[in-house]
Amino acid sequence: MNKSLHKNLLSALLLAFALLLSSCIKDEEANKECDILSAWVEGEDYATNFYHEAQMRHENISSSEKEIIFTVRSLYALPTKIPIQFTLTPGATIVPDNGSVQDFTAGPVIYTVTSADGAWKREYKVEFREASLPSFKFSFENVEVVEGSNRNQYHKFYELDQSGNHRNIWVSGNEGVALTKYASTPDEYPTRSINDGYRGLGVCLSTQDAGSLGRMMNKPIAAGNLFLGKFILDNVLFNPLKTTEFGIPIDKEPIRVTGYYKYQPGKEFTNAKMEVDKNRIDEASIYAVFYRNMDEEGKDVKLYGDDVFTNPNILKIAQVKTLPATDEWTHFEMFFEGKDADPQILASQGYNMTLVFSSSKEGANFEGAIGSILHIDEVEVFFDNEEE
Repeated sequence: MNKSLHKNLLSALLLAFALLLSSCIKDEEANKECDILSAWVEGEDYATNFYHEAQMRHENISSSEKEIIFTVRSLYALPTKIPIQFTLTPGATIVPDNGSVQDFTAGPVIYTVTSADGAWKREYKVEFREASLPSFKFSFENVEVVEGSNRNQYHKFYELDQSGNHRNIWVSGNEGVALTKYASTPDEYPTRSINDGYRGLGVCLSTQDAGSLGRMMNKPIAAGNLFLGKFILDNVLFNPLKTTEFGIPIDKEPIRVTGYYKYQPGKEFTNAKMEVDKNRIDEASIYAVFYRNMDEEGKDVKLYGDDVFTNPNILKIAQVKTLPATDEWTHFEMFFEGKDADPQILASQGYNMTLVFSSSKEGANFEGAIGSILHIDEVEVFFDNEEE
């Protein structure tokens, strides 16, 4: 088989795989029939354990999720008998039984979902954790290698909270990019760890060619990105602006962010049709958004790629206005501007904050320059009434 034909065939197979994508596994294959779609705790007897009602539910659970974590005020006050309700894909069953009483004070409970025909299974770890936050001094020393689809490996950054728990608060688009790659190593992905950071390890974000599959889907580039929030793999093909769910709950009001960067733009800026625009030079992006995570009706609020700057629940935005090209580690600083937070709402973790880095400012619209590279390290968020 010649190289060109093999490449086209691989792209077709990847496209077919992506269209059928879900997360149930049998011999590392995917199937849509054994997912948990939503999970919730209901009843006034349990509501007092949460800061607000929205924390009692997990909706639109991505097919890539393996953990479902409920955040509570205190594990010491948590009842030893809690029933979790689940919505499953049609015909699927779950063990322990849906709605059965379990003791989560002893640690996570493993649930196994089985497809209607009994051929497909998937395990979920369901856990209750106290609302313990990381320090917000990010050195990016915590990184692991994730085994993705198509025999791929890529980097995932994480933090440790004040209790020493592993917190997957950092997210990138690597999981989506894995659909277009085969047997790739972490160094081949848009978001990866590097050994030569400003101090210790650092982050490298690069804008890459998304390959023939990306061009077929009118998504020709993949910008390196890293943000606080959640990546929804199920939306990657047909609703890409909804793949990035921005924000994690916080109980302090942010005032500024500092850190170090290096940046070099790629040579040719292209639009979503891969047409070169000689009048444009690619730009990197660093910004943060602080917003109310519940609307007036008490419904959960999240920001996505299509409203991260425009959602009416936003209180404050911080943004680095320009990031001049430089091969030297350079200090940056940005300040939050907007409305002040309500102290009572803040104390109950009624606000979320996201922090976003991208090698191409317009990468969400698939515009940028292949070869743009942004390095990030030693980032710190400062809060109101907090000593430096």
